[in-house]
Amino acid sequence: MNNPLDMSQRVVIVTGGSRGVGKGITECFLAAGATVVICGRNAPEAMPAAAGRSAIFHALDVRDVEQVNAFVEQVKADHGRIDCLVNNAGGAPHAEAATASPRFHESIVRLNLLAPLNMAQAVNRVMQEQADGGSIVNIASVSAVRPSPGTAAYGAAKAGLVNLTTSLAIEWAPKVRMNAIIAGLIETEQSHLHYGDESGIAAVASTIPLGRMARPQDIGEACLYLASPLSAYVTGSTLTVHGGGEKPAFLGASTAGH
Repeated sequence: MNNPLDMSQRVVIVTGGSRGVGKGITECFLAAGATVVICGRNAPEAMPAAAGRSAIFHALDVRDVEQVNAFVEQVKADHGRIDCLVNNAGGAPHAEAATASPRFHESIVRLNLLAPLNMAQAVNRVMQEQADGGSIVNIASVSAVRPSPGTAAYGAAKAGLVNLTTSLAIEWAPKVRMNAIIAGLIETEQSHLHYGDESGIAAVASTIPLGRMARPQDIGEACLYLASPLSAYVTGSTLTVHGGGEKPAFLGASTAGH
């Protein structure tokens, strides 16, 4: 039997695919045999690689619609097709909503909601012309489905991204499948900025039912599934990858049974 996770002859775009979660996603697709095109504002010091294969980098600001359209056309010209898009680029620094400027809020929404929409729109035009269509995966966050204090605009944008996924799944079917991944806490090279030193990272990990934060590869493997024939009947869905989520605070505060 053919391996349904074999991505040979497949062309995959991963936005922000050179570091952190994006790097893990890129490496998973490379290991599966795909041609992976990544983009970002700055070229990585070391190109992501796996199984003797390296990613292909294009300099791009995903917030610039003209750049996005030109990039997608270039990928099509270079490789002849686009089979999967992973909208991974995003993020936000901590900022109190009461004092952050309107310009700051707009920039966060532009990066985390409008940029994925514009990229998906450009890629959809290519996929609709392909006999076997394609798959688009939007990387959302648990911030979309629970309070996101300190990153309110980010949480709202990610919630919008989840809703956008369900709408586009209907508009662009049957050629293009649209799904979102609600990612939980992920340990990357920048975890110390969010959680502190090693003891802080371990303490946060201990609050997760599976006993650890996600690794970038965990998100990459979920993307691989959503890009593969194994998910041929999955569209308009959200796949939650969060290790069981966060334990309810009341469990720690309750004195019942003590």
